[in-house]
Amino acid sequence: MRRRARIIYNPTSGRETLKRAIPDILNVYEQCGYETSAFCTTPAELSAQNEADRCTQDGFDLIIAAGGDGTINEVINGIAPHSTRPKLAIIPSGTTNDYARALKIPRNDYVKAAELINTHQFIKMDIGKAITATQERYFMNIGAAGSLTELTYDVPANMKSIFGSLAYFVKGAELLPRVGKVPVRVTYDEGVYEGTASIIFVALTNSVGGFEKIAPDKRLGDGKFTLIIVKTTNIVEILRLLTMILNDGRHVNHPKVIYTKTSKVIAETINDQQLMINIDGEYGGDAPVEFIMYQQHMELVADIKRMHLAIDSRDAVTIEKESEFIQGVSQLEDE
Repeated sequence: MRRRARIIYNPTSGRETLKRAIPDILNVYEQCGYETSAFCTTPAELSAQNEADRCTQDGFDLIIAAGGDGTINEVINGIAPHSTRPKLAIIPSGTTNDYARALKIPRNDYVKAAELINTHQFIKMDIGKAITATQERYFMNIGAAGSLTELTYDVPANMKSIFGSLAYFVKGAELLPRVGKVPVRVTYDEGVYEGTASIIFVALTNSVGGFEKIAPDKRLGDGKFTLIIVKTTNIVEILRLLTMILNDGRHVNHPKVIYTKTSKVIAETINDQQLMINIDGEYGGDAPVEFIMYQQHMELVADIKRMHLAIDSRDAVTIEKESEFIQGVSQLEDE
């Protein structure tokens, strides 16, 4: 019996260029031996998630999530709850494409991303689940909290379309002067942290917001979250930490940073102050939150050879902007 594949694509992603490439993408999977069909997401809530859930129940062999990280997150939430799950391929066409970066999937050519299926390279990836009082949500890349993580809610859609990941960079710089002090309690395998924090990251890959040195020693599929707690709310110290992330990942040893591996995380506020939870770039409820690990829960198409080479695939414009940022921080510290 011929294998079946379903492309779930966001027609507005990639400035609407993705939908024009769907016939060529379909042909790639057909030539690889899959009977392939396509589903165009709608404005209805959880459109991609509901279709992924239906296809999983119907026994599809492969689901292709075509869109940005939000579309991929929805598709994963449609697949992850089931005991028998199809393999997942990704055609990235969003703003930062963090998950595609981590898996070394081509991000500038939809057909090349699809053609990765012909290499028959698959990797078993960990999946997380964030549980709050109002919802439960699976995530594939990052769970986060703190003042700086709220910038993803404030970046306008048209700004993201025009400037890509630099939109987050610009908005983050704008938010720095109003970083708030939120007293938190974070429980993890090795202990408990109580104090203020500007950022709490619970990461499943090494790529966050387009930067690939947030968790420089991350091993995919190891059954551990990378927990990062930035304890300082001092602007200059935060800027210095950001330069370390951009340069060489030395932030992992900074005294104002907790950097550890853990299989579980519980984050809560010590007082009644609101602490919003960010799940793969979208609002995921308020603390308290529990992060649960599902080790090697899903099998994904990836360029494993390039992953082993650890190629830095940042574009030239981003590198130039990072350099300007580092120079600006140096000037600020000299003042």
